[in-house]
Formats: sequence, structure tokens, C-alpha cells
Amino acid sequence: MEDYRDIIRENILNEAIFIRATFSGHQTGAPPRWQKIVIRPVELKNLRHLQFSYFDDKRDITKNYAGEEAIVTLDEALTLPFRNFNVQTTNGDVQINLSKKGKPQIYRSSTDEPRRIKTSHDREKSVMLSPDSATPYLQAVGIMTQDGKIRSDMQSKYRQINEFLRLVQEVGELDKLVNLNRTINVVDCGCGNAYLTFATYYYLTHVLELPVEMTGIDVNRELLTRHFQKTKALGWEGLSFRATRIGEFVPETNPDIVLALHACDTATDDAIALGIKSESRLIICAPCCHHHLQEQLRFHPSPSPFTPVMRHGILHERMGDILTDSLRALLLRIMGYRTDVVQFVSSEHTAKNLMIRAVKTSKPGDPRFIQEYLDLKNFWRVTPYLEELIAEQLGQFTV
Repeated sequence: MEDYRDIIRENILNEAIFIRATFSGHQTGAPPRWQKIVIRPVELKNLRHLQFSYFDDKRDITKNYAGEEAIVTLDEALTLPFRNFNVQTTNGDVQINLSKKGKPQIYRSSTDEPRRIKTSHDREKSVMLSPDSATPYLQAVGIMTQDGKIRSDMQSKYRQINEFLRLVQEVGELDKLVNLNRTINVVDCGCGNAYLTFATYYYLTHVLELPVEMTGIDVNRELLTRHFQKTKALGWEGLSFRATRIGEFVPETNPDIVLALHACDTATDDAIALGIKSESRLIICAPCCHHHLQEQLRFHPSPSPFTPVMRHGILHERMGDILTDSLRALLLRIMGYRTDVVQFVSSEHTAKNLMIRAVKTSKPGDPRFIQEYLDLKNFWRVTPYLEELIAEQLGQFTV
């Protein structure tokens, strides 16, 4: 069988199709030096280079290589113990995930329309909201002072915003939205202080220059009043806010993108269900607490192999978190979404640091994912709240 490294190497070195690659995660017992490596083509002085960006908890380092040096650097990166590999090309994506035993699982998806290769050296910087280009927005939301400096107590929030936008851009779906030639509809569920709501709207409209109608929904009317005042001051007519619960929200137009960032407990499920029912192209959520499944686990004896784990409160809680998000990811896969779970922010800032990214790529009902879901659900004897919310959509399958 062809080595998965050869597949990655062949796609990255093909100048006619390669757009971007991300190496992330780590193999069991072998954490790499870097949390993530991002590779993309850039053009410097009329010469094609491969740009390697290396990320860890505290910094990122970017270096550019051409010719044989680029090939050697790529080969070195492929020797690192990463577990997940995503390669974006003009024709589609290649996603490779290694099992605990190192066996590669290879998924391929194609695009309806060819993507563009962008080799501008400054493109990566435009993904980040630089203080120079985003000054009015950053000042309006209180991240930047009036003299143009990021506030000391907002440095962490500023990094979080940039990392969020990087992770959203990384899935590649935003490149397709550029070619739709229509208004893009976005819903941010449980927007709260709306730092990421404003950031997403700014990025889509000012960086990607997309026509966007975005709605932030939350139950806190006082917060939403302040957000409205900010949008008015900025002149952002395409961003609005609604005071409502996520489960009660009925969008006028099905959203292309659904966001839910730290929506509490089953509010995350309400947001995912909204995205599934609307057949949204992209669903991004960073789950918060997971009480619903935790309660079910307390009322059932633990499966015998896990008794030593579940007798400890903190491990019991974390197992509930892992199960909840694993089952959410599987339900998304059943409904035709290419789904991955990545680290959103460093665990130094919050223990709730996962992000679920789901891109609509295929028809629902993959038998393999249905069986995986049933096996996991029956083993733990639980019923996720998300299953109840999308029961009608799941009704055609044996779930």
C-alpha cells in the first residue's frame, strides 16, 4: 500500500494544485516539538517558495524555502510524530488521520469548482487581524487603545481572536464562499460579549471582501443593546443581533455558517442542530460544559473496564466531556459533514479548549459512522441530546 507520506509529499510538491497543508495532533507517547505546522506556497522575487509556519503554545515561527531546500524541509516535517494531516489542493482535500497503532485512514473530497492558488507573501498576515488594518474595529470592541496599542489586559483575547480566524480559514471552506456570488449568511449562537462575532464579520467583509448578513443571538438584551451601538458606530449594516434562545431561533434564510463558541451545555447541541437542519456549509463550535451526558453517566454503572477511571470525580467529568464531543462529531459525520476536533486555545487559558469543525461534503448516512455511533452509544448506555434534536433527520437511518 502506498505510504501516506508519499501522498502528502506528492500533493505538496505539485505546483499546479497545492494550496495549503496542516500537520497537527501527535501520536501516542510521542509529542512533537511543534503543536502544528502549516505549509503553503509563496512567491518571493518571482521564485516559488514553500512557507513553513511552526506553532507552539507561545509563539509561531515562519520560514521560506525554495528548490531542494524546500524538499528537504518537507521531508523533515514528515518525520515528526504528527497524527493528522490535511492537504488542500485546487481539486479538493486529502485528510489523513493515524490510528493509535499508526495505521493511516485516508479521506479524499473533491470540489465543485477549482480553487485558486494564492501565493502572496502577505496572505498569511491578512488572516491575522493586524493592529494597523483593523484599528477601528479593535478600538470599538475595546481591544485597542485610542493611541493604537493593544491593551495589556486584552492581549490574550487578541491572540484568541487571531487563532480562531486561523482555524476557521484552515478548513478551506471560506475559499469556496468567494465563488458563490451571493450574500453569505452567518449565525453566531450564544454570542455573549461578541468579540469573535465582530472579528468574524470584520474578517469576512473587510479581508475576504464578501457580502455578508450576520446575526448574533443571545438572551442577554443589555449586552445586545451595546453591540448594536458598536455596529452603528462602525457603520456595519450587515451585522445584527437578536434576543432569543438558540433552540427558539428561526432564521429568515438558512445560514451558510453557524458558529457557537462556548455556548453552555446543550446550547451547543442547539447550534449544531440548527446548522444540520439548515444544511449549513460550515459549522464551528467550541463546546463549554457538558452536564447533559454527565447526568446520564451518573445513573448507570460504568462499563467494567472503566470503573477505575470513573471512580475519580475529575476523570469522570473529563470522560463525559470526551464522550459528548465524540458523539457530536459522529452525528455530524453521519449527516454528511467532514468533521475534526482540534485545540482552540491553550489549556493554560481554559480547560474547555476544544473546537469542532464540520464542513458539509457528502450525503448523509455513511454506514461506517452509523455503526461507530451505535457502538459507542450502546457501550456507555447514553442518548446524546443532539440525537433528540435531529431525530427527524436521523429517522431514515438506524440510529
